[in-house]
Amino acid sequence: MYYYSTNKQIKGKKFKDVLFEGLAPDGGLYMPENFPSLNNKFLADLANKSFGEIALEVGKLFIDDIPEKDLKEIIDDAFSPDAFIDCGEGFPAPLVKISDNIYVEELWHGPTMAFKDFGARFMSRAMGYFLRQTKKELKIIVATSGDTGSAVAAGFYNVPNIKVYILYPSGKVSDLQEKQLTTFGGNITAVEVNGAFDDCQKLAKQILGDKELNGKGEFSSANSINFGRLLPQMFYYIFGFAQLVKKGIKDVNFCVPSGNFGNLTAGLIAKRIGLPIGMFIAATNINDVVPEYLHTGVYKPRPSQKTMSNSMDVGNPSNFARMLDLYENNAKLMVKDIIGISVTEEETSRTIGNVYEKVGYLLDTHSAVAVKAAQESGIDDVIISLSTAHPVKFKDAIEPIIGKKIEIPGKLKEIINKQKKALFIENNLEELKNILRKN
Repeated sequence: MYYYSTNKQIKGKKFKDVLFEGLAPDGGLYMPENFPSLNNKFLADLANKSFGEIALEVGKLFIDDIPEKDLKEIIDDAFSPDAFIDCGEGFPAPLVKISDNIYVEELWHGPTMAFKDFGARFMSRAMGYFLRQTKKELKIIVATSGDTGSAVAAGFYNVPNIKVYILYPSGKVSDLQEKQLTTFGGNITAVEVNGAFDDCQKLAKQILGDKELNGKGEFSSANSINFGRLLPQMFYYIFGFAQLVKKGIKDVNFCVPSGNFGNLTAGLIAKRIGLPIGMFIAATNINDVVPEYLHTGVYKPRPSQKTMSNSMDVGNPSNFARMLDLYENNAKLMVKDIIGISVTEEETSRTIGNVYEKVGYLLDTHSAVAVKAAQESGIDDVIISLSTAHPVKFKDAIEPIIGKKIEIPGKLKEIINKQKKALFIENNLEELKNILRKN
């Protein structure tokens, strides 16, 4: 399997190259040069497959520079029962039915209680595998609007030969999210940026493309611009589909709460390799540049607006470049697979309250955006709505809505009293460079 850049100037890269480069040298995002197909026998027996078996089958399609035995060990370690807990029968991503045609797929049973654990844990172990062979040191730079930072911090903490720099927007992540990404220390450095997520993302891309700092390829990314982060997200689409096939349901659609659009892109690629998904619903909060494109055919990025679903506060999503590449820059082709729906703050609050009152199920703010979009989609067949974070991570927004305190799980309680360790900078490339030079 070889990969090319969406800017078309780079091609012929192997998975190892893509994993460590993150962003292509021409500024594009890596994509597979061809899309292999899932085996018909595998699809026919999907209902009987475990998450690990699905991950290995899909992983082999996109990675041919890690032997199958080693890839299995990476997968077993990344998605071990010790890391993903309280999942019940649907380990590690159980489905919960909340209405006649809507199932929630809970993707937050990992160490940081957010879906980013899937990508971060797989990436860290894959990178560690290659670094053990080369003895080189790698620096990871990642921008976060909330959960990516904590998942990357947890996934890469104490991984030999790797240093991690997490850029996050000051005052625009929840208190629990900030504690999760700023209390590790060791090989993890948190950098608080006086700006928005889009500013953090721009700074990270500038470092990756900087010939002075990254001339020898010492930096890589753990954002969803890295295909190594996207790949494991395909696993839970197929696993969620498999859980419904086991129930005799085969007409399945997905609703995806979307910010940087890596999660949706992973689903689109899963469909491209043969998973028989119907439609995708791209659910956004008021930061709706992609739904707007789907309705008008015009892409107009703009500064993001702050909402209670802060991880989706993105005004210029990086992975939209991959979506355009998949659909040949043609909005008419894209809308055959994707419905774009924007959800207001009021609708998000009302959805949290209504679902909790009617069925006793508590949604986080991002999952509520997805459920509301699923309800408004006009789709009668079954919809799997991805639930991306435990509601306790946004307790300050949710508790006034339901009128109750949310109990903090044990794995989060232990970080509340830890001391924040972060370096503060203005939205300034030279300030960031000085930090990276010193470290």
